[in-house]
Amino acid sequence: MSKVVEFLQANPVQYLATVGRDGKAKCRPFMFSGEMDGKLWFCTNNTKDVYKDMQSNPEIEISVSSPEYAWIRLHGKAVFENNMAAKEMCIQNPIVKSQYGEATNPILEVFYLENAHGSIADFSGNPPYQF
Repeated sequence: MSKVVEFLQANPVQYLATVGRDGKAKCRPFMFSGEMDGKLWFCTNNTKDVYKDMQSNPEIEISVSSPEYAWIRLHGKAVFENNMAAKEMCIQNPIVKSQYGEATNPILEVFYLENAHGSIADFSGNPPYQF
């Protein structure tokens, strides 16, 4: 898990893919919030289409590449939880704080990836790191 967390933290703007409520693929920039209790946490707000899409179909994939031409593909089920500790972790990000103010903001939602799995790969020809 530490290799995944390091990669996400080193490449702070990832892309989150969902299946939209219209049945079409959607891909949006997103930010990793952190790891807590062995879970990878993210946040959004409950007025956005991405939240509604994940409520409809919680299977998501996240991808990002590094300046060194390595990339991660991370798949899992988005599980929303009213977890104040996770919200407090998210609000430490200045961008999140500027949008929501406080962890108690009723539109702030946090989710973790259940059964997170995927790979980190590059163009070296070496086998990908599977997790």
